[in-house]
Amino acid sequence: MPPIPSSLSVLIATLTVQSLVAMCLLTLPVVAPAVAETLHVSPAYVGLYIALAYLGAMAASLLAGAAVRRYGAIRASQAGLMLCAAGVAVCAVESPAAAALGALLIGFGYGPITPASSHLLARSTPAHRMSFVFSIKQTGVPLGGVLAGFIVPGLADLMGWQIAFLAVALANLGCALAIQPLRDALDADRDPSHPLSFGSGLAGPLRLVFGHRTLTVLAGVSFLFSISQLSLTTYMATFLHEDMGMTLIAAGALLAISQVAGVAGRLLWGYVSDRYTGPVNTLVMLAALIILCALAMPWLPADAHISLWILLAIFGSSAIGWNGVYLAEVARQAPPGQAGIATGGTLSMTFMGVVIGPPLFGVIASTFGSYGLAYASLVLPAGLCAWLLIHNRAAFQRRG
Repeated sequence: MPPIPSSLSVLIATLTVQSLVAMCLLTLPVVAPAVAETLHVSPAYVGLYIALAYLGAMAASLLAGAAVRRYGAIRASQAGLMLCAAGVAVCAVESPAAAALGALLIGFGYGPITPASSHLLARSTPAHRMSFVFSIKQTGVPLGGVLAGFIVPGLADLMGWQIAFLAVALANLGCALAIQPLRDALDADRDPSHPLSFGSGLAGPLRLVFGHRTLTVLAGVSFLFSISQLSLTTYMATFLHEDMGMTLIAAGALLAISQVAGVAGRLLWGYVSDRYTGPVNTLVMLAALIILCALAMPWLPADAHISLWILLAIFGSSAIGWNGVYLAEVARQAPPGQAGIATGGTLSMTFMGVVIGPPLFGVIASTFGSYGLAYASLVLPAGLCAWLLIHNRAAFQRRG
């Protein structure tokens, strides 16, 4: 048997993988106005791009649990990285059809990453530290946004957005090669005889989730939170460019700031959940912060500076910061040995929220001619999320 990597090595590997696939997903949105100009379409169509990506991710996340059991979590992660690389490379082709195909490929690659990492971390993390450790790993999502916001617009300005896309693809391929030495040890629990069929792979995780009330509630909560998160990250650069008159590089930098706040938020809320408030109270608090930030967005003056930075930092820390607390609670609520399958089942609902949310956000923005008003509409899913958690608090307490 090869030596087992330390828990820190596992955390670093899963964090790096998560960061790079998240960077792939946001590579097109951070330069959406430039891509839209080349393709002669409206920037609001970036919502459809995100919807296609998460349709692919939704299907892949349901199949991921069985794939992890059969091939191993590292192999599933490598497959995800390569699919994301292929997708962002296809998006470099100057065609709306290529962008649609690339979005689906990125989604197919993005879907298995979180179930695979949950499988690895659930085996090595003590129960009383799960929120914090899962939150550290989930900082990979906003870290990917930071990388996309700081790197892609600058590369696009220097060499064109197509070259920037290909550079992101190469980074993902490099990561797939870099984690190969971990495979023998971390995939030693794989079962080559585990069945992998499309029908049972899709239905099994959903049966598990909807057979446990607390998992069902968590799936619904993630559906609602994801609407706010992806609306924030998908349209922020376009909002700052179109409504606030900023350059794409400045807008990308501010998007990156909101992602940095999301990194800090995931760590902070994971610690607060483990040490003080518990997961349900923490998620209710984050829903309340999203409501306050969404209500403030339409009232930002065009020359806002410090107030804009503060608002986006709070918005990012709450709308992006919820995932680690939620995923750790899914792993806690899942039956023993089924954290990956339960994560895949709940993530399918998360991704469904992304499929529905950003396109609807784009319709609201186009109808009213204001991205600020579209952000204000996020009060509805955030409010419903808080109600669901408060209404089912007793079920979580009984389970605990």
